[in-house]
Amino acid sequence: MAIPTTQDRVPVHTSDTVNERIERKARERVRRLAAHPAEIQQRLRELEAEWDIERAIEANASVLAFIGVALGFFHHPYWLALPALVTAFLFQHALQGWCPPVPILRRFGFRTIDEIDRERFALKAIRGDFDQVRQSDDKAAAAIEAANR
Repeated sequence: MAIPTTQDRVPVHTSDTVNERIERKARERVRRLAAHPAEIQQRLRELEAEWDIERAIEANASVLAFIGVALGFFHHPYWLALPALVTAFLFQHALQGWCPPVPILRRFGFRTIDEIDRERFALKAIRGDFDQVRQSDDKAAAAIEAANR
């Protein structure tokens, strides 16, 4: 079995219905903001603060591992199975893009960084951030400048 690419590993293990809903909502937001460009800057700030699914999984895993270690130390050593299981799932996620929390988090709307970036760059394109690239003599520098805005 081939290991999915970093970009594809979570969507490959997410139901088509959930992937389509996440994509549809992003498109709807972009369409709405295209008609209200004054609101784009606020949405870009929101996107900067949005937790992607990787961050949510890392937070979830660290909390569960800490709880398991604490319970193992203060209550009973059998609780140490919890951090062992959590780290095994975290490793599985690193390789395959799937672990038990992924379907739940995706249904709650957690997106991959690539999905967030697509919305971000669509809004920047609407705002005109990339227009300067075509007009610049140093297209590479202009492109990097525009992407970093």
